[in-house]
Amino acid sequence: MDITLIIFIVFGLFIFLSSFFTVKQQTSVVIERFGKFLSVRTSGLQLKIPLIDRIAGRVNLKIQQLDVIIETKTKDNVFVKLKVSVQFMVVKETVYDAFYKLEYPHDQITSYVFDVVRAEVPKLKLDDVFERKDDIAVAVKRELNEAMTTYGYTIINTLVTDIDPDIQVKNAMNRINAADREKTVAEFEAEASRIRIVAKAKAEAESKRLQGQGIADQRREIARGLVESVDVLNKVGINSQEASALIVVTQHYDTLQAIGADANSNLILLPNSPQAGSDMLNNMVASFSASNQVGEMMKKAKRVKPKTDHHSSDYQAPQAPEQPETEV
Repeated sequence: MDITLIIFIVFGLFIFLSSFFTVKQQTSVVIERFGKFLSVRTSGLQLKIPLIDRIAGRVNLKIQQLDVIIETKTKDNVFVKLKVSVQFMVVKETVYDAFYKLEYPHDQITSYVFDVVRAEVPKLKLDDVFERKDDIAVAVKRELNEAMTTYGYTIINTLVTDIDPDIQVKNAMNRINAADREKTVAEFEAEASRIRIVAKAKAEAESKRLQGQGIADQRREIARGLVESVDVLNKVGINSQEASALIVVTQHYDTLQAIGADANSNLILLPNSPQAGSDMLNNMVASFSASNQVGEMMKKAKRVKPKTDHHSSDYQAPQAPEQPETEV
């Protein structure tokens, strides 16, 4: 076979095969003829004229994402970095515009994002930036949609995915939060301490009340016992004054006995001589007798009306008799 024929067959086969091409799913191919736009081919097996038509480019119809990091300052002069994620895609019906009108779509989208974010964030304080990040995302999406629709792109969504203030600002915010937490802890501890103090005071007050009630009951029972003792002594011929004196002396010696029972006691009761008990009894009997006589005379003086004027100084109160001496 002639070599020329072989070359012609090979060349013809190459031309025939180059007439066919395939387009992937979610992709569009732009065909040009002699440098002029001819058509847009979609997914599947496609045919073109060899050496006349050529594939000018392929356009991705899938949703794409572009992450843009912007540094700007807030209204309270805090520098902050924001990460804005833009999700966009080429509209199938506007592949021509996306391919021929815009050469670097990522750069164009980045410029618009910078413009919108640096216009919105300086209006807000740092705390508001965190709270209203969705408003910033909506503003970016609205501005991008208006601009990119002309070039055949549509904006699916915009998200503010990260807000990163300066490291010193973050440390200050953490210290403020920690101080606020410590303040809350201190308030709770103070309240707990107050509750403990009030409860302790109430317990002490209740203890004192019960103690006082116990002492009162004790003294009431002692007085009742003394009355019974006096009644018993009266029945055996001892009058009330002598009985009272005898009971007091008995309590005196009971006290001495209680003091002596404690080996470590350093209490000294004065006077403490053997004659002290007898003297005490005589003195108390004399005192009781004198007080009774004075009381009787005062009752008689109240019943007798003075004949002279009440301004006169001649009236003399009756004199109390001398205290009788009583021996035990």
